Amino acid sequence: VQPKQNSIKYCTTMKRPSKPLLIAGIPIAGLALASYNGGSAPSASVVSAWSSPPAMMNTSSSRSQKSSTSSSVLLRLSAIEDEVDLSSLHLTPQLEMMVNAFSSIPDEKTRHKQLLYMASKLPHVTDEVRVPQNKVPGCLSTVHVDCTLEPKNSDSGSDEEMVVNYIGDSDGLLTKGLLALLIRGLSGSTPQEIQRIDPQFIQAAKISQTLTPGRNNGFLNMLAVMKKKALDAEAANALNAVEQDEQDDLRPIVITSFEEIDGKPMYNTIMSTLITILKPTSITLTDNSSQHAGHAGSKGWEESGESHFALEIVAEAFEGLSLVKRHQLIYMLLGDTMEKIHALEIKAKSPAEV
Repeated sequence: VQPKQNSIKYCTTMKRPSKPLLIAGIPIAGLALASYNGGSAPSASVVSAWSSPPAMMNTSSSRSQKSSTSSSVLLRLSAIEDEVDLSSLHLTPQLEMMVNAFSSIPDEKTRHKQLLYMASKLPHVTDEVRVPQNKVPGCLSTVHVDCTLEPKNSDSGSDEEMVVNYIGDSDGLLTKGLLALLIRGLSGSTPQEIQRIDPQFIQAAKISQTLTPGRNNGFLNMLAVMKKKALDAEAANALNAVEQDEQDDLRPIVITSFEEIDGKPMYNTIMSTLITILKPTSITLTDNSSQHAGHAGSKGWEESGESHFALEIVAEAFEGLSLVKRHQLIYMLLGDTMEKIHALEIKAKSPAEV
């Protein structure tokens, strides 16, 4: 009787997830996983899409493989115990989420693929960004990055915080992936939050294993430039605010009221009409009627003893108008009142002419 030989069956069918694995909302490229444990010890069902089925082996080699697998799991568990405390790195919420996701990917090759995928999704920039002042020094590839400082959307009703939003590009795919990681992780944060970020997060994410020393230095330079850009944008915004306040202080105050004079209806009407419509920054109306007492033909003199006025007025409404048109504007605004005035001397100027 022939002894029954030991047989080993191998399952070469790999289940593919119904939904793609995501890193901060971005699907991992080129990876099919049966399970995803988010940083815990890898399960036996975790396989990569490009793995070839195992070859036939004898029982002794099977024992050897089991022993090797057990050692590998122990090593990975040990590495997990030595993980960096991310709170000490002062990461933004978006950056911390991506660091956790990258560190949970079991192999270097897939992390590399994910960086290339993120590079492909980086928004296109115009040539206005690719200028010398936006170039990152010390990179193997050419990198340009810039930022803007914008109000943070808030429903608090108080003064909104100013946050930084980055744009950039690189001619190297892997470098562009690192830039995309930084842009996604830093945008939407305040300049102060960005300054506190510890660059050691690249080790915590296990991305440093993918980088050559030259690319690692380039990554550090990119982060340093982005931090400086954030400070420069904040300083420029503060300077603009000071200049705006100074301009507001120098801006003439619009006159909105005057003190009425009893028994002087024409004076009160002229002042009220011009202040309401022209919104002057300066207005003086002098009643010179007493110098022309009894002047014949003046309806104003007959009604209230008002016939001659001298007007000095400064208003933005006169900007760009000729002297004649300024006088015509005042005559039109006074309407029926002008018929009662015997003489109206006018000096009308714009604020720039004062």
